[in-house]
Amino acid sequence: MKSELKQERKNRRKIRTRSKIFGTEKRPRLSVFRSSKHIYAQLIDDENGQTLAAVNDLELKKTKTEKEEKKLPNLSGKKIIAYQVGFLLSQKAMKKNIKKAVFDRGRFLYHGRIEALADGAREGGLEF
Repeated sequence: MKSELKQERKNRRKIRTRSKIFGTEKRPRLSVFRSSKHIYAQLIDDENGQTLAAVNDLELKKTKTEKEEKKLPNLSGKKIIAYQVGFLLSQKAMKKNIKKAVFDRGRFLYHGRIEALADGAREGGLEF
């Protein structure tokens, strides 16, 4: 019973947040999902129903460089990974000439890893 109520509250928060946000080709929606272990981010064009770019923390192991590690702000733990995911997503967006986005935090509060991901995306050059 409690878990059903929790899930219903999460869904209501997601719908409430999502109803106000819409992405276009020029200004896609930056959608964020976090689980207890991983974090995912996508740039989505809602008009055409396409994902323009997607990044998750599992890709960081493949693309890790020493230059990116030196740019990190004073963060700890999983926030560093979230920051790197945001930075990597903004780099992919810049390659596709996307400079602006609409931030969709979903059902999550703008705090902690979600905030770190947004900061990383901004640091990489994405505006929202």
